[in-house]
Amino acid sequence: MDVLGVDILIVLPLLILYLLLLVTALIDLIRHWSDRRQPILWLVVILFINILGPILYFILGRKEY
Repeated sequence: MDVLGVDILIVLPLLILYLLLLVTALIDLIRHWSDRRQPILWLVVILFINILGPILYFILGRKEY
């Protein structure tokens, strides 16, 4: 299948992985909202820095202080 010159079968698995990563990061942030330093900042990072936002959250944002 071809949409706008892009093969859907190649892009779809990457999109699903990204959405799983995004949802997992959001769920973790919400569960540990009171434990995080600057949770609003992490929410903005997760939502607006596309692929790197959730990855940065899991690398840097989950550290216990």
